[in-house]
Amino acid sequence: MGSKRLIRGVSMKMKRVSCAVMAFALLPSGMFGADATTKTTAPQLTAAQIVEKHVAARGGLASWRSLHTLEMKGKMQAGGNKRSTIQVPGAKLGAEVKETRPDEQVQLPFVMELERGRKQRLEIQFNGQTAVQVYNGSQGWKLRPFLNRHEVEKYSPDELKLASAQSDLDGLLIDYAARGSKVELVGVEQVEGRNAYNLKVTDKSGNVRHDWVDAENFLEIKVEGSPRRLDGRYHPVATYLRDYRSVNGLVMPYLMETAVEGVKDTEKIQIEEIVSNPKLDASQFAMPR
Repeated sequence: MGSKRLIRGVSMKMKRVSCAVMAFALLPSGMFGADATTKTTAPQLTAAQIVEKHVAARGGLASWRSLHTLEMKGKMQAGGNKRSTIQVPGAKLGAEVKETRPDEQVQLPFVMELERGRKQRLEIQFNGQTAVQVYNGSQGWKLRPFLNRHEVEKYSPDELKLASAQSDLDGLLIDYAARGSKVELVGVEQVEGRNAYNLKVTDKSGNVRHDWVDAENFLEIKVEGSPRRLDGRYHPVATYLRDYRSVNGLVMPYLMETAVEGVKDTEKIQIEEIVSNPKLDASQFAMPR
């Protein structure tokens, strides 16, 4: 039961990651509550000015527009407590499954390939087996040998909806207007002891997410994730991004940590290597026949 919960949790995690690849999240204890309500100050800027400074801090708009593919390698953390979970990929809404996570956290090697058009391929290694999860911009499929499922399974409608709503390689803010999104400044808040601009991002379909930008270096430090259903109700999710490094002139986070409100343990993703514009085989994203 533990290994089943492990891969399910990782699978759900990495679908959100798709964006964050971009946008992975990281968050410490106390990210909810006091931090969000603490009054603070920062230079008075418009939402457009904040985004402009953010784009410059990430390497510039021209450089990001020249990015077409990414390959990321690293390890993701899973397990670490005995909290129950509810949402199971492919399960009917309202279905509840009580399972147990591994007591000890484990590090799972992964490789993620990303291409514009929200295409992504994720491979996770565990116990000598490889789980695969792919979205090609319109269809998704997965292979989960950890669960003794050795046949390819299509994404459920809920999984397709989540994948299609993910941001592209740039994240939520870079080139947002070209994608038909709107950005508004909500205010200035404290995030992990730093002043941050809380930006409300509404995409062309009306989906809303919040993105917090550091008021000093203008890098994203927190991104709102999709709520998770635990114990019969939905809990807010936040993703924090840290350890920014330059990759061929583009500035990207190498450490992401995701926290769920009311859950003690967080889930970390440590990037070890990022390759920009690698040549990816189109067959990697094709649905197996």
